[in-house]
Amino acid sequence: MASLDEYQDKYRSISFERREGILEIRLHGPDGGPYIFDEQSHHDFGRAFTDVAQDTGNRVVILTVTGDTFCTHFDYGGFIELIKADVNEAWSKIRSDGRRMLQAFLDIEVPVIAAINGPVVTHSELPVLADVVLAAEDTFFQDATHFATGGFPPGDGMNIVWTTLLGLNRGRYFLMTGERLPVTEAHRLGVVAEVLPRDELLARAWELARQWTRSSNATLRGTRSSLNSEWRRLMGEQLYATLSYEALAGVAEPLVEMPTPSIVDLAAGSLPMNALCRPAERVRAKEAR
Repeated sequence: MASLDEYQDKYRSISFERREGILEIRLHGPDGGPYIFDEQSHHDFGRAFTDVAQDTGNRVVILTVTGDTFCTHFDYGGFIELIKADVNEAWSKIRSDGRRMLQAFLDIEVPVIAAINGPVVTHSELPVLADVVLAAEDTFFQDATHFATGGFPPGDGMNIVWTTLLGLNRGRYFLMTGERLPVTEAHRLGVVAEVLPRDELLARAWELARQWTRSSNATLRGTRSSLNSEWRRLMGEQLYATLSYEALAGVAEPLVEMPTPSIVDLAAGSLPMNALCRPAERVRAKEAR
């Protein structure tokens, strides 16, 4: 079992606030600025979601982010340093952290609401796995870090989530072209439940959460489990294998060139990932010299 005071200040980029049995998880950047996805966050998510799942004081969970974007800033620094140190160990860790992140999220046994407050262009699979997805009017979805930008296979759960939500052909198009999916189209396709002005988004999430807390714990947990059994099945069957495909590509052509600066706003334009990668044999030859 876990309690809020044990994990409330445990994670650098994740804050927690609970009122009336409703836990608000808020991702944030340094000094409360925009959230920046980095290697430490990738590692912390699985542990944080496990803490949330083990805390019986949580009856409903809201996932949101500080600022007016959900996840557009990506820090390559920690990943590249990890890969430079030992590419095989690095990808073993990335695979383990990636698997734990999504499985621990699905292991949260109470309903989850995502309040997406703006564009999400990396790891968009996470918020749309919530039971109810609310989004601000200027939100769009994209995969800006995998195949379409010259990067690795989208095997970290993006493949499973988006081909399931959009359908196989539409999902493959989304993942292989780098399409920006506007929130209005995401709503029409059933990915997003409600589109709201940003200043009304969080209030609506809390309104729903308070409605749900009128139900018993057994009903809350049973509903969450019943409605997510298919996601757990799909992740159990596919995630480890497809993360391995991503890792295999990452070992064959390691990410070794550090962009300047290392933190990139991918909403401003996708970074050509293949410009940061080098074939493994060239990396080994350079190290030998």
